[in-house]
Amino acid sequence: MGILLKCLAEYRNVIIVNVDNVGSNQMQKVRLALRGKGVLLMGKNTIIRKFVREQMVDNPKLEALLPFVFGNIGFVFTNGDLRETRNVIISHKVPAGAKTGAIAPNDVHVPAGPTGLDPGQTNFFQALNIATKIVKGSIEIINPVHLIKQNDKVTASHVALLNKLNIQPFFFGFKVTDIYEDGVTYSSEVLDMTPETLTQKFLAGVSKVAAISLAIGYPTKVSLPHLVGNAYRKILAIALEADIDIPQVKTIKEMLADPSKFAAAAAPAAAAPAAGKAPAAAAAPAAKEPEPEEDFDMGALFD
Repeated sequence: MGILLKCLAEYRNVIIVNVDNVGSNQMQKVRLALRGKGVLLMGKNTIIRKFVREQMVDNPKLEALLPFVFGNIGFVFTNGDLRETRNVIISHKVPAGAKTGAIAPNDVHVPAGPTGLDPGQTNFFQALNIATKIVKGSIEIINPVHLIKQNDKVTASHVALLNKLNIQPFFFGFKVTDIYEDGVTYSSEVLDMTPETLTQKFLAGVSKVAAISLAIGYPTKVSLPHLVGNAYRKILAIALEADIDIPQVKTIKEMLADPSKFAAAAAPAAAAPAAGKAPAAAAAPAAKEPEPEEDFDMGALFD
């Protein structure tokens, strides 16, 4: 366990991988690819759990690793970029045939077209409800077939058909399950999140907090701009209704008295998006000015 002690002391992050159906040759290739980026360590789970519990006396953060020490797993210790290291790990895959009773790691589709099998084997395809026809003395599948769904159990019939068609539908390799980062563990799917995704999720959370705050009448920092905006609109509505002269309603009164001014104020905003259009767009006929008697929607001024 000297190597494990050295890795725990030297590296801050651990990528937890599942190595089901991974051969020794494939594992060696991953070790070579990780040189300079990380260290792959395998061992007996009971010994690893015992050693981690002993090291928890000096480093309590290691307790977060214990729930993941089960099954056919391994640790990749690294101080580098976690996403880059994960991509190196999962890039090493090998094709594999289907085995009866195994759980399918992905969907399996059988393409339409010639199979190269003689017409005497049509009964086999009929038993699997696969439509076929005979073309030039060979069986041809008429339509693509979704043979196996992900996480379904592979049956003997599936294996027989795939073997006859010489199809190796699965790819086996390291599966990154979880990440340990300086005492914190999380799913490897978090590594797929981009800064744009985080920004969108943060803004969505802010909008929900603001909506809840406004609904229950509890002021918060995120609801304050909405409260100020609502108060400002109500003040304008009262000033207009009571004919009170304040600077903020002067422009609105002028627009209500002469609607053409409203069209003139809206013109610059409409011209801005059109600035990036082709020169031909400038030759388009000008929009007709609204007639004086036309009503204008000034918004919910009197709510």
